[in-house]
Amino acid sequence: MLCTHCGTEIADKAIICFRCGAGTTDPVRQPARLPQRRSPLLGFVVVAVLLLLALYMGQASRTAADPGTYQTIAGVLAGVALFILILRLVRRR
Repeated sequence: MLCTHCGTEIADKAIICFRCGAGTTDPVRQPARLPQRRSPLLGFVVVAVLLLLALYMGQASRTAADPGTYQTIAGVLAGVALFILILRLVRRR
């Protein structure tokens, strides 16, 4: 039998070609497809927007009649941004 990849004469019962390593038959199972990863840019944009909103709320609390509400919202936004950033960094490993 001839190797379909390199044309070398190989044994009839050979599983692979001894010269080039190409298989003599089609694989029984196809390799599993890996899911495509989303762009890492989206996560960092979301984190940046949340941090900007937190900064804005922090500045708005200086002139507000009830600064505690704005400071709470700013803290929650900053916490969510930090949480998302940590999750993204952990999932990369």
